[in-house]
Amino acid sequence: MNTVWIVDDDRSIRWVLEKALGREEISHRSFTSANEALQELENTSHPPKVLLSDIRMPGETGLTLLQRVKAMHPQLPVIIMTAYSDLESAVSAFQGGAFEYLPKPFDVDQAVALVRRAIDQSTHQEGASEDTSLAPEILGQAPSMQEVFRAIGRLSQSHATVLINGESGTGKELVARALHRHSPRRDAPFIAINTAAIPRDLLESELFGHERGAFTGAAAQRRGRFEQAENGTLFLDEIGDMPSELQTRLLRVLSDGNFYRVGGHQPIKANVRVIAATHQDLEERVRLGLFREDLFHRLNVIRLRLPPLRERREDVPILVRHFLQRSAQELGVESKRVSEGAIKYLQALPFPGNVRQLENLCHWLTVMAPGQIVEVADLPPEMRDQPTRETPVNWVDGLGLETDRLIAATPGEVFDRLTREFERTLIRRALTATGGRRIEAAQLLGIGRNTITRKIQELGMDEDRNHAVDHNADSED
Repeated sequence: MNTVWIVDDDRSIRWVLEKALGREEISHRSFTSANEALQELENTSHPPKVLLSDIRMPGETGLTLLQRVKAMHPQLPVIIMTAYSDLESAVSAFQGGAFEYLPKPFDVDQAVALVRRAIDQSTHQEGASEDTSLAPEILGQAPSMQEVFRAIGRLSQSHATVLINGESGTGKELVARALHRHSPRRDAPFIAINTAAIPRDLLESELFGHERGAFTGAAAQRRGRFEQAENGTLFLDEIGDMPSELQTRLLRVLSDGNFYRVGGHQPIKANVRVIAATHQDLEERVRLGLFREDLFHRLNVIRLRLPPLRERREDVPILVRHFLQRSAQELGVESKRVSEGAIKYLQALPFPGNVRQLENLCHWLTVMAPGQIVEVADLPPEMRDQPTRETPVNWVDGLGLETDRLIAATPGEVFDRLTREFERTLIRRALTATGGRRIEAAQLLGIGRNTITRKIQELGMDEDRNHAVDHNADSED
C-alpha cells in the first residue's frame, strides 16, 4: 500500500519528494495530474494516508482535487503545494480542509516532517474514534475541584448566602450558576451583574431600580436586578469593588430583606438568594477600611475557594479536550487533538488567566493550528517562548518540557544547547560540593582530571569566579 501520493505536473518536484521520502523509507506513489490521481482514488480500496498536491496543473486544479478527495475521504490529510503563494490560494486551501499549505520552494526536511505529522494524524484517526460528546457544566478531577463539587452538593437544598473566592478566570460565575441550578430556586431567574463593570453613579439604579422622575433621564419606572431575580438567585461578581455607599444599601437588604428603588418611598420585599464573588482578599480590604466588616460577615456565611489552574494541573487534559470540542462545534469543523508532549508542556505553564486563558488558547488552536494533532510548535509564539515556572515531578520530565520548548523556539540548536547546559550544571554542582577543587570534583563525577579542565575551558567556565582553580590536572583519563 502506498502511504503518500504525490500529485504534481513538475517532474523535478516529484523527483525531489520521491528521493526524500525514499530515504525516510516512506512508501509513495506519484501522479502527473489531479485527473490521474482521482481516477486511481475512485478505483482503489486502499487510499493513501497522505496526499500532496500542487494547485496549478493541466486539467483539474489542486483545489478541485482537494474538494473531491475530502468528499470521498474526509479524514485524509491533504497538503497543498504551490509556487504562487497568494492569500486567496491559502485561504481557499484551508477552507477546503487542507492539512497544510506548503509554498514552493520548500525545505525538503520541512516537507518530510510535515508528511510525517500528516501520517501520524491519519494513523491516529484510523486507530481510534473519540467520543465527541461535550463534558458536564464544570470539569475537574483534581482534589481541590472535587471539594468544590462536594460543597455544591451539600448546598443543594440551602438558601444560604455564598461567597466565592478565586482569581480571575477560574470560573466563579460557572460555580454560581451551578449553585443556582442545584438549589430549590432552580426554576426562578438567575441574574448576574459585575459590580466593577458598571459606573458607580448607575450601579444603584441597576441593582435596586428607580422610580419615574427619580433623576434626569428617568422617564419611566425601572425594575432593578433584585426585583428581576425575585425567588431566584442574584450573582454579584467582583463584590470587592463595590462603592462604600452601595455596600451600606446592600447590607440593609441582606439584614432585613427590604430595599427601596431610587426615588421611591415604599419598601420592597426581596426574596432573593445572594451569591457574591471576588478575586480580592476581602479581609485585607476590611482591614484597610475599603470594605465594610459587617457586610463581609453577612456575605461570608458559606465560602467557596476556587483553585487557580496551576493548582489543578491534572485537569488540563480534560479541559483542553472539552474546549477544543466546543470550539469545533461552534465553528462547524472537526475537533483537534493535542499531543501528549504538548499536553505536558501546557501543564507546566503558569496560566495567569487560568481556565479562561486555556479556553481562549483552545479556540485559537481550533482556528490557527495547521494539523488535527496539535504539537508544541503549533502553540502561539508567546507560549512557546516562555519557560515553565513550576518544578516538574522529576528532572526527566523537566528535561522533556525544556526540550519541547526549545524544539519550538530554536530548532536546530536543541542538542548542543541542552548538552552544554547539562555538562555545565554537573561541573558547577560538583565544584560547589568540593569548594572549587577540580580533582575532587572530577572524582565525584567519575571523569578524569584533564577532562574536567578541558570541559571547563570548552564551556567558558574559566571566568566563573565562584570556583577556585585547581591547576593540578596533569594526566588524561
